[in-house]
Amino acid sequence: MKRVQAQFVGSFSKIEQIPKRRLPEVAFAGRSNVGKSSLINGLLGQKHLAKTSSTPGKTRQLNYILVNDRFYFVDLPGYGYAKVSQAERERWRRLIERYITDNPYLRLVVSIIDIRHGPMDSDLELIRWLAHLGRDTLVVATKADKLKRQQLVLAQRSLTRTLEQLPIHGPLFFSAKTGMGKRELWQNIELFLE
Repeated sequence: MKRVQAQFVGSFSKIEQIPKRRLPEVAFAGRSNVGKSSLINGLLGQKHLAKTSSTPGKTRQLNYILVNDRFYFVDLPGYGYAKVSQAERERWRRLIERYITDNPYLRLVVSIIDIRHGPMDSDLELIRWLAHLGRDTLVVATKADKLKRQQLVLAQRSLTRTLEQLPIHGPLFFSAKTGMGKRELWQNIELFLE
């Protein structure tokens, strides 16, 4: 994508609140603190569209960002070790489940994994559930800049082996800091939006 114009539309805690103007959507899902917001901001070339924080669990709603006035990026609540109540975690789960299951505008789910840790059980559970629903899923491993060259090669091989039996696209490898993988990620997103 050559030029990106992006605008934050709003945060929504209920499906009934999401924008009435329906356009294709690309959703971003991942554990808390996996670099989801940094990935979105890096793709869009803006620092503060998706909220970043050193405290896990910052994203608590469906955050809609309008891109080039033709599609939405949707930042989903993070899952994993965010320090929130069980009731709040259950509310997020129901919101994400309903959003993904009943959404005819959803073209792609980008499942984000921290390359330093590889896929956790919760990541694999999400990917298998998306496959069960027939949702196109692109796996992106973030924080590639945090590993030395040889560590990165080994992590890439390991992740590819782990995921090769699952019906996914990717994995792609990304760094918000260096821009690694940005062009490839945009190319994949554009394919699903066509």
